[in-house]
Amino acid sequence: MASRDADHIFQRLRNGTVPSRGLDAFAVGVERHRKELGRKLEEARRGGGDVKFLRGGYGCGKTFMASLLVQDAQQQQNGKAFATSFVVVSDNDLHFYKFDELYRKVVSGLSTPACPQGALGDILDRWIGSIEEGLLELGVSEKDPEFDQKVLAKLDEQLGGLPGGSAPADMVRVVRKVFELKQAGQLQEAAALISWLTGSPNVAARSKSLAGIKGDISSSDAMAYLRGILEIIKSAGYAGLVIVIDEVETILRMRGDVRDKSLNAIRQIVDAASSYPGLLWVVTGTPIFFDDRKGVKGLEPLHDRIKFEAFNGVASLRQPQLDLKPFDRERLIQVAVRLRALHPDLPPEDAERRFPKATIDALVDKVTAGFRGDVGVVPRQFLRTFVNILDILADNEDQHADALLGFEPAELTPQEAAVMAGRSPDAPTEDEPFAGATFDV
Repeated sequence: MASRDADHIFQRLRNGTVPSRGLDAFAVGVERHRKELGRKLEEARRGGGDVKFLRGGYGCGKTFMASLLVQDAQQQQNGKAFATSFVVVSDNDLHFYKFDELYRKVVSGLSTPACPQGALGDILDRWIGSIEEGLLELGVSEKDPEFDQKVLAKLDEQLGGLPGGSAPADMVRVVRKVFELKQAGQLQEAAALISWLTGSPNVAARSKSLAGIKGDISSSDAMAYLRGILEIIKSAGYAGLVIVIDEVETILRMRGDVRDKSLNAIRQIVDAASSYPGLLWVVTGTPIFFDDRKGVKGLEPLHDRIKFEAFNGVASLRQPQLDLKPFDRERLIQVAVRLRALHPDLPPEDAERRFPKATIDALVDKVTAGFRGDVGVVPRQFLRTFVNILDILADNEDQHADALLGFEPAELTPQEAAVMAGRSPDAPTEDEPFAGATFDV
């Protein structure tokens, strides 16, 4: 693993948040769920559109799983990766039923392998570049005085042939003007119009007038704009778009009328999903969001579409809701063992010697003691504590995890004792000088 990725992982874990890269290194016990999400990516790659819901209690790893999906989506297959956007539902700045707010969050948060943040401008450049390359391949010269007009004609053609209808007229005007301004070297003005296209309400009237538009993207138009953005993403050479909506249970804390409108907005997205080829929505939420009368269960049309079923405790992974299981003791220990080997400033052999597995086992038991051994509710707290101990070991060569935690050192096996003494674990001990030796008789 690259050193910068290891640094990123540990910095995020110190803050109690999920890393955005390097997740493969400590993804444990999620292979089947990851395979199912990979199947949904493949459907989107082939032109499907759908919504997948990740359900699980606090500490089940919903955000981790969604972040792992984003990482997988940005890996190229057949030369193409997905663009992605990760949106966290907030009762302060995102009312889910206001599609203009949702659109702004999605488009301003666009990410690609080439541009991790604010990727819309780069996507537009790649799209226009692909149009120009296509014209050159057809034998059109860049010196042709009509070259720019031919680019604009292709641009109009692609935005006019969207599934479900053409892009909004204002969107087409803005994209055309962005191209013209960039060709004229007016980059600041072009950037202002790109900002408008992301849904920003803070674009000056003068900048809007350059494209002949007034006002901002409305809630009623926002999903049509999203369709246009999706088409641009695919025309720029990407497989499609993955949108993660995290912590949707936040809706339950909102005022009753806002909550009901937001649930209905989710129903609208579910119903329209198949008409957005190449777009996969992934929505994370707790069981109470799906099963409570204040949540999905209280809106019958939505509940009927996405309800969760299990038979004698066994659930299909392919149904709309993908059920994530809580951490158990062994899974948490496996994650810790993997992280122990990744610390950027602590050699793996040294980490294993000064923080042996027996101590990791004891730490898991200690952290979960106040929860009657229920590991599922404490993975973030445990990992933060675990990382802090590794950091102390990295900064203090004379420290040992047992001493830091107030544990009695565990009794070592002969192999562990050999490692701590700097010998090969297969070397004979003084008590058994001929152990492991063979003799010819």
